[in-house]
Amino acid sequence: MKQKFVISRIEKFLSYYKPYLGLLVADLICAMVVSTIALTLPLCARHITHSILDVAGSDASSQIYLTGMLMLALIIIHTLCGMFISYKGHMMGALMERDIRTELFEHYQKLSFSFYDDQKVGQLMSRITHDTFSLSELYHHGPEDIVITSIKFIGTFVILMTINVPLTLIVFAFIPIMTAYAFYFNRKMNIALRVSKNRIGDINAQVEDTLAGVKVVSSFTNEALEQEKFSFENDRFVESRRKDYKSAAYFHDGVVAFTQVFTVAVIVFGGSRIAGGSLGLADLVTYLLYIGLLVEPIRTSLNFARLYQEGITGFDRVMDMLEIQPEIQDSKNAIELSSVQGNLEFKDVGFRYQKDHDHVFERFSLNIQTGEFVALVGPSGVGKTTLCSLIPRFYEIDEGCIRLDGQNIRDISLRSLRKNIGIVQQEIYLFAGTVADNIGYGKLGATRAEIIEAAKKANAHDFIIGLPNGYDTDIGQRGVKLSGGQKQRLSIARVFLKNPPIIIFDEATSALDNESEKAIQDSLEKLTNNRTTLVIAHRLSTVRNAQRIIVLSSKGIDEQGTHEELIASGGSYANLYNVQLSI
Repeated sequence: MKQKFVISRIEKFLSYYKPYLGLLVADLICAMVVSTIALTLPLCARHITHSILDVAGSDASSQIYLTGMLMLALIIIHTLCGMFISYKGHMMGALMERDIRTELFEHYQKLSFSFYDDQKVGQLMSRITHDTFSLSELYHHGPEDIVITSIKFIGTFVILMTINVPLTLIVFAFIPIMTAYAFYFNRKMNIALRVSKNRIGDINAQVEDTLAGVKVVSSFTNEALEQEKFSFENDRFVESRRKDYKSAAYFHDGVVAFTQVFTVAVIVFGGSRIAGGSLGLADLVTYLLYIGLLVEPIRTSLNFARLYQEGITGFDRVMDMLEIQPEIQDSKNAIELSSVQGNLEFKDVGFRYQKDHDHVFERFSLNIQTGEFVALVGPSGVGKTTLCSLIPRFYEIDEGCIRLDGQNIRDISLRSLRKNIGIVQQEIYLFAGTVADNIGYGKLGATRAEIIEAAKKANAHDFIIGLPNGYDTDIGQRGVKLSGGQKQRLSIARVFLKNPPIIIFDEATSALDNESEKAIQDSLEKLTNNRTTLVIAHRLSTVRNAQRIIVLSSKGIDEQGTHEELIASGGSYANLYNVQLSI
């Protein structure tokens, strides 16, 4: 099972190269050219040195000039190939990063509400930014580093063996020691890196949480507490970076030390062989040039180990998200709704948020007729909002079924189902942009006239035209430039524009003053004509005109009827209503 899992991830990793195979091949060809030229240039230098020592006069000069011209041509080719790798190779990585980020973002939008109930936004953002960037670096540098390192290392070894076997064996005897040293500290860096990735995600989550609630923080003067929480996460991140940098110092400076040891060994042993007549000066110069070339692929391969670890860590974190299957998905033969009447039926519905939690509903049944205006009331926590969230399948029921026009909603495609339901939620969310953008979100491509008409129905037009730029006024992040009542009316206008056959209002008038509330109620009466409407309200004055009021309790439906019927019965609704009148 584990082997299949690993193979599956390897196949997924390689699949991102598929759209860019031509670019990858060109990048690898350039990498081979660059490596080959790097191996050739010291041989050209050796040829010039031999010409100086062994050939006299004009013949030596002509050979030197010809070799120099060849070296210049090789350098030009090397530069052009290097530029291709630096530009096009990085662009390939960036394009692949874009593809992965797009896939991850699209997957985020498919995941169920229950997934987000247990997640920190900062951690999700870290996966879509930091982790995908690490992957980009691996996708670009990985293949070319392997090619360049292999060619340079093997080529250097072969060339040096042809020059002097004993000296080559002495130099290469140090390589296993250097490799073991570097991999040890590279592993410690990788561990610290994984920890720091998680902790930067925690910092993102803390910042997002504090900034989103900055007004609450200020109103309770708890800036010091938020600073303390941020400092805690910040210090934890610094500690993980400290371990990383400590290991990196040992890694990089240790590699430099080994490089210097290589050079000293070549000078000492090479010098003794020159003195003994078994090695020429030109060969020693060539040897020194190749030592610099030899250390580079070793250092690159060790750095690649870190790059690989960073990228694979990011890839695993991305895959951990992509492999999470949405709890709520379309069935295989999901249907598309064509003409929705709006009849809703709850039949023996059971639901709880987690398996180890108590039931919110158990064997709950309710029938809402087409075009009926139904109000849901009752104490907080009895499941009014939850009940309405089950209709568009934001959460999946555990038992029973919910039917729309006699069709089980599980057999309807999510897009089709939600397209026919308009929701004004208790927690208002407006996007950064203009007033028109936010109203138009209810119907993409809506004309300005349609947007204005929806605003008028929601009693929002008058305050909108009083804004600095009217419908083109920028409302800021989450609508921070508007009052609570104004934001509420924009969210209502958005649903007016959508004009669905089923409408759900969850505390839709809670932030409005009495005058605006009355205007909205008048608009609601027009909108709810021949449409199935569910209204959740704590302010019972807003639902007096409902055709049916359903009073929920922890045990289910406590009572139901019209306002007058419930008042006359003297039950829980009458008690709630009388309490509100006395306030």
